[in-house]
Amino acid sequence: MLGLGGKGRLVVHHLNDSRSQRVLWMLEELGLDYEIVAYQRDAATRLAPPELKAVHPLGKSPVLQDGKRTIAESAAILDYLVRRHGKGRFAPPQDTPAYDDYVHWMHYPEGSAMLPVMTHMYALRLGEAAAPIRPRIDSEFANHLGYIDQALQGRAYLVGDGLTAADVQISFVLEAARAFGKLADYPDAAAYLDRLEARPAFQRALQKGGPYSLGPPAQA
Repeated sequence: MLGLGGKGRLVVHHLNDSRSQRVLWMLEELGLDYEIVAYQRDAATRLAPPELKAVHPLGKSPVLQDGKRTIAESAAILDYLVRRHGKGRFAPPQDTPAYDDYVHWMHYPEGSAMLPVMTHMYALRLGEAAAPIRPRIDSEFANHLGYIDQALQGRAYLVGDGLTAADVQISFVLEAARAFGKLADYPDAAAYLDRLEARPAFQRALQKGGPYSLGPPAQA
């Protein structure tokens, strides 16, 4: 475990090659001061180290600490940051129809779209034993990536005309899909991911978060 960054009251417990990278990105978009406490995966198991259990009972990352408050789960963290520190940025007004779409896209990545990603990761570890379920995994990838690709046709972002936390939240799904060679048939989603990763805040987050790779063997 290594403490990095400044002495801001926002602290991110950051695991390499994980969902916590998008929390760093959101913080950079918001222009907030924060501290990184970095953890490394076990080289053999690719699991998070036991030290994270002392931060949150699940022993997972990301975890955000804001003073005495501790928040886990990516969508909850991004929502918290936007509500508490966004000053009206990165989410539509709550009294608009766009906000309903935004809530959907905030919860969809982990609620549905990560299923084929996670199943594929475990199948990689099983090798040939996973052959019977690979057609179903491919079908689920096609279902979800097709849905995302269609939603992005003619659009720069998922909701409205600018970046929202929903774009940050879904990025991990598309990064994983690209790492597994699944994104080539979805040009709108692929171009969208390229636009997201070209953002200066995304690049700053990569520099601060350290090496970031989602290629096989896949990450949990």
